[in-house]
Amino acid sequence: MAARGSKNAQSRTAAERARLHTARTQWHEGQIRRRVRDNTIAAIVGGLIVVAAIGSQVVHAQVTAPEPTPTPTVEPTTAPTDAPTESPAPLPSESPAE
Repeated sequence: MAARGSKNAQSRTAAERARLHTARTQWHEGQIRRRVRDNTIAAIVGGLIVVAAIGSQVVHAQVTAPEPTPTPTVEPTTAPTDAPTESPAPLPSESPAE
């Protein structure tokens, strides 16, 4: 009769643990690579969207800018008035005249 916990059973258990550990480690590393790839793609796509939005605004501003048109200027005519214009009287100064 084989003793409980024989070497063969222990080695099978250890091999199974090692296999599971390796599988989990590979899965975890794959997840990290996927996240890095997804973040890189998202950054590139986001940057392209921002550049496209800025470009479309520049094009829109250039296309829809109104052309300045010269407007005729009308000079107002001054009608002669009959009332004489008064000029202000000079103010006396405090300094003595020479």
